[in-house]
Amino acid sequence: MNKKIFSKNSNLSTYTTIKVGGVAEYFAEPRNTDEFSFLIKWANLNKHKCQIIGAGSNLLINNIFIKGLVICTKKMKTLVIEPYSGIVEAEAGVMLPTLSNSLAKKRLKGGEWAVGIPGTLGGAIYMNAGTGSLSLAKNLISVKVINNKTNEQLEIEKKDIDFEYRFSSFQSNDFAIISAKLHFEPNGNLEQLIQTTKNNLKLKTETQPYHLPSFGSVFKNPENNYAAKLIDDMGLKGFKIGGAEISTMHSNFIINNSSASSKDIYELITVIQQKILQNKGIYLQPEVRMIGFDYPK
Repeated sequence: MNKKIFSKNSNLSTYTTIKVGGVAEYFAEPRNTDEFSFLIKWANLNKHKCQIIGAGSNLLINNIFIKGLVICTKKMKTLVIEPYSGIVEAEAGVMLPTLSNSLAKKRLKGGEWAVGIPGTLGGAIYMNAGTGSLSLAKNLISVKVINNKTNEQLEIEKKDIDFEYRFSSFQSNDFAIISAKLHFEPNGNLEQLIQTTKNNLKLKTETQPYHLPSFGSVFKNPENNYAAKLIDDMGLKGFKIGGAEISTMHSNFIINNSSASSKDIYELITVIQQKILQNKGIYLQPEVRMIGFDYPK
C-alpha cells in the first residue's frame, strides 16, 4: 500500500473541527477513487471495520483507541464546473465553501447558502446538511458510490436516494460516496451572486462561533421548534462541563475551550437532552455523528 496515504496510530483530534478525538489504528487520506477503492478493499480483506470521515465538522470521536481503518476524504477534491449547462461534478472531499464560491464565480445560482458550512460535499450529502429549507439534495442529479461489501462502483440516481431532514439513505446502507453530479441555474448576475455569498458568510460568522472549535449545530430542530430556543429557554447559554461550553453566541453550538475531552462534550450533550426532556417533554436528537461511543446512530 502507498505509505503516503496510510498510517498507524493516528491522532484524530486534528481531523475534527471541535479538535477532539482518539487514536485510529489505521488512517488514510486517499487522493483519488482508485486509492479510495483500494483502501475499502484492504479493510474488507483484513476484516477491519472501515469508517469514513470528511471535514470532521459534525463529528464527535471518543478519546479512545479506534480499531480498524478511518478514511478521510478531504484530499479527494476534484471540482469540474460547466458554466453554460450548470452541470457540476465534485468529489466527496470538496469543501462546501469552495463549492459555493466557485459556483458564484461561474455565475451559477443556488449554492450561495452553503458558504458558511465547514463540511465536505460527501458529508453534506450523507447528512443531508443544509440551512433552513435548503440542502444539496435539491440540486443533486446522481451520486457515485463504492459498495463497501463488494467494492463495486455504482452511480445512483437522485430518485433512488431517500432524503429527509438531516437524513439520507447513505446513513443506513453500505455505500461510500465518491462524488456527485449536480445542477445549478446558469447565467446568474456575477456581482449579485458574489455579494450574496459574502453576505451569507458574514451573517454566519456574526451569529455563530465560527472562530472557535465547534461542530456546527449540535441538535436537529424538533418539529415546529428550534433547538437553540429550547436551550435558551432553559437558561443554559454559557453552561460548562470541563472544557466544553454551550456557546453564548448561539446555544445550539458547543465550543471547545482548548481543553475539552470527548467525555466533557458527550456529558454536555446528555445534560442538554435531559433538561429539555424533563422540562419541555421534547427529546433533542443530535445532528452530530459519534464514533467510539455506545450511542444510537
